[in-house]
Amino acid sequence: MFLQFSFRRTLTALAVTSCLLTGTSSIVSANGLPGFTLWGGPPREAQLPFRLDFGGRVNVWDRYRLKIPDKKMKLAVSQFAISYPEYFKGTFDTKDVEVKVEGKSVEIDEVTWDKENRTIQIFPTVPVPAGKDVELVLSNVKNPSSGGMFYFNCSVMSPGDVPLMRYLGTWLLSID
Repeated sequence: MFLQFSFRRTLTALAVTSCLLTGTSSIVSANGLPGFTLWGGPPREAQLPFRLDFGGRVNVWDRYRLKIPDKKMKLAVSQFAISYPEYFKGTFDTKDVEVKVEGKSVEIDEVTWDKENRTIQIFPTVPVPAGKDVELVLSNVKNPSSGGMFYFNCSVMSPGDVPLMRYLGTWLLSID
């Protein structure tokens, strides 16, 4: 009788522990590609994939990997512009920004952070060709001290006669 009761308790504890571990692993991996949006936000086709390397926790240093799939890169790009909301109170290190095309780093001419207008502009030395996977890596980002959902918008400028910024999509970053 005692052995049977002990076996049931052990089995119950094992089941509860496995549920907790499964829930924890899904929470940890949640700061990756955009998930399911219930209310508001950009349409699904405008959402861009991203990854926060250090978990997207409030008031800690992080690395943002903001991705632009090849299907969004319909034209060559001479400038990337990232805008973010007024309530994002984090900081960026313009000296530690990288542009990767198909996994390889490209040389950057200049990176500017306009705090007043809440934009980061990245100027590659040579225009990024159309139809390639691009990743904008922002290292040494200090996450804001209060969490929330932050819409980071991506616009690009193509080389040519008419300098016109073109919206590509939005990264839905969650800091908690």
